[in-house]
Amino acid sequence: MTDYRSETSVGARIKAARRERGFRTTRELADVIPGGNVTRAVLENIESGRKADISVSQLLNIARGLDVPVSMLLAPIGAPSSELDLPNLSDDFTGMTAAEFDCWFSATPLSSYQPRLASEREDIATLNALRELATLRREIDRLRLVRDVGKSSGDSELASDSGLEDRLQSVEREVTRLAALLMSAGIAEVGAP
Repeated sequence: MTDYRSETSVGARIKAARRERGFRTTRELADVIPGGNVTRAVLENIESGRKADISVSQLLNIARGLDVPVSMLLAPIGAPSSELDLPNLSDDFTGMTAAEFDCWFSATPLSSYQPRLASEREDIATLNALRELATLRREIDRLRLVRDVGKSSGDSELASDSGLEDRLQSVEREVTRLAALLMSAGIAEVGAP
């Protein structure tokens, strides 16, 4: 079976991913994608290469239907040093590898992609701060759950674990700091823990 991540066009990657995910036909995949903008005919045209310009909503719906990261459909990530193979892009993308594209697309810091402008670096830093904030909030939820389970189960050792409380307070302080930083950068509704 072909690895969809190494295919040389968006349509070929979608077709191979569809098959890897167990969808034998385009109709089977279209049936699990709500919204109506991805039909069997649309999928057949994309997979065959007859439809090269895919709308953002179609691409996102297909990626969700296949349960694959959208960047894996956009670039041949399985061959990271190969050139980006998307049609109709500006010359700015000429020579960009699949790995560089993924770093640019996902705003990955300290990667092979180097932002050209300070404003782009700031945007990448903001995205990464938002990701870190989400990770820290999940950690707060996890720590509170561990503490609450310890209390409700009668586990006095876990319920009185000062290390757990210290860690929880430390993460809560970091969330507050990060939220304030993001709010000062103009990101609304990040709030404290």
